[in-house]
Amino acid sequence: MRERNVVSWGALMAGYLRNGFPLEVVNLFRSMTLADCFYPNEYILATVLSSCADCGSSVVGRQCHGYALKYGLVFHQYVKNALLYMYAMCSDVEAALGVLNSVPGADGFTYNSVLKALVGNGYLSEASEVFGRMVKECVKWDSFTYVSLFGLCAALRDLKLGLQVHNRILKANIKVDEFIGSAVIDMYGKCGEISTARNVFDGMQTRNVVSWTAMLAAYFQNGCFEEVLKLFPYMEHEGVMPNEFTFAVLLNSCASLSALGHGNSVHTRAVKSGFKHHVTVGNSLINLYTKGGNIEAANKVFAEMVYRDTTTWNAIISGYTHYGLGKEALIVFQDMLAVEEPPNYVTFVGVLSACAHLGLVREGFYYLNQLMYEMGIQPGLEHYTCIVGLLCRAGLVEQAENFMRTTPVKWDVVALRTLVNACYVHGNYRLGKQVAETVLDMDPDDVGTYLLLSKMHAKANRWDGVARIRKLMREKILKKEPGICWIEIRNHTHVFVDNKSPEFSQIYEKVRELLAEIEPLGYVPDVSTVVHDVEEKQQEDFISYHSEKLAIAYGIMKTPPEATIRVMKNQRMCDDCHSAVKLISKVANRMIIVKDVNHFHRFQDGFCSCGDHW
Repeated sequence: MRERNVVSWGALMAGYLRNGFPLEVVNLFRSMTLADCFYPNEYILATVLSSCADCGSSVVGRQCHGYALKYGLVFHQYVKNALLYMYAMCSDVEAALGVLNSVPGADGFTYNSVLKALVGNGYLSEASEVFGRMVKECVKWDSFTYVSLFGLCAALRDLKLGLQVHNRILKANIKVDEFIGSAVIDMYGKCGEISTARNVFDGMQTRNVVSWTAMLAAYFQNGCFEEVLKLFPYMEHEGVMPNEFTFAVLLNSCASLSALGHGNSVHTRAVKSGFKHHVTVGNSLINLYTKGGNIEAANKVFAEMVYRDTTTWNAIISGYTHYGLGKEALIVFQDMLAVEEPPNYVTFVGVLSACAHLGLVREGFYYLNQLMYEMGIQPGLEHYTCIVGLLCRAGLVEQAENFMRTTPVKWDVVALRTLVNACYVHGNYRLGKQVAETVLDMDPDDVGTYLLLSKMHAKANRWDGVARIRKLMREKILKKEPGICWIEIRNHTHVFVDNKSPEFSQIYEKVRELLAEIEPLGYVPDVSTVVHDVEEKQQEDFISYHSEKLAIAYGIMKTPPEATIRVMKNQRMCDDCHSAVKLISKVANRMIIVKDVNHFHRFQDGFCSCGDHW
């Protein structure tokens, strides 16, 4: 064109924006102002601001804001809305609120943009205030408004408000499309109303991948992990293709169930569907393999990830720590600092736990008192609890008790129980009984502390103390949860309870055979923790067939000689089982991984990754 004006420039920019080329719009805007010296009008400015929103260019967006203020264009409603949309998409909530409060006039689009930005960035009290203004000004709601409001109710876990918003939809006879329906399901799921969420889901006429994923996520958030895996085949039957978030929910559900076999199948499906390099899927895979007892697979996923975020680094650091591989966890942390990925609160929980496992007292206090301060991270209860565990691991039980007494933090039962357990491990029964009483004052129904106290009395042959604890438990109607282990073999889960098994004769015979094989290596049944005052032979029989021994024997019987045995347990491993399994790993030439309520134990060639401290 030999001659151009603002109309021709604006038409070309609008064409690029509509066809998904926002960067070209920004470049055209620069050319227009520099080459032809045209001044943009309100229409061009709104187009450029929308393009800045789509490509996340807040710098150019702020320049446009300045231009709009200088020439008074900000008072055009569509310029104001474009500004709000731009700041919302660039997550600049304060700037969005500034525009809303400083420029008069607001319509539904205005409020929708601000609500979306506030809810999406966690400014919930501000979102509630904006919602109140919207109601006061009688602004008409549309589907975008409802989606944002349900998101606000979900984030606040405000079921009452959610019900009121849902009721307004029903009264107004508004069609619940896939997006509104998904938001309603998410709200009820986060508020714990899983059956209501399912009713909404079942009542939807059309469902897309967002709807299905919202329902799966609702089940996951409420601990219904098996329901997630049961519902997914129906999604496939309807021909709905899963996305990366669907796979993340599936993988995390498998992780929560320790269903490694099923998780492997989902992993394969995710790779075939083209989601191998999605960060959300990668993070979920690391979570699956660390919880399922396969740290090597978790590390392989981590090494192959093209993109990583802070959650990725935290997942692998925590995974190594749970496996007792503190040295590897600290190496990964140094790599994280080297690539300038900023650590956060959760990162240092993993780092301090790694220091605790390695007994690195000086390094632990350096991370707590210096590095966290330099990075602007305020230590919390979890970090201080890690320090207690670190001092206990180093055998400094009295120092741990002094640290708890002098640190101005409100200690919880977990931290105190850590100290009680250390007192039991290191034989400091005087302090252990004292701290245990404090724990029971805070939580009178803490079965674990009663059992630790009972074991302390049993180790000291104080059977009167054992009887007193058992009497207290009977009076409070507290029962020790039976020891249960499960092992997954060829995608089938086999459950074992202490001294009970459907194939008891063959499994018991295998246990006796294994115990006989480890006797020449120095194994002597440790009956000191048996809290029954009975004959020694009966005590030996009682501990010989604990559920982990049964599960491991079954695994040796049913798997190939080179296969790793992975066992999950609902309680802390007893001292005798820990000693026996170490030697079994040597005579059977197997890697045996046992996840108990506290740690992962990797038994290999007669050693355990926990260093005999758990």
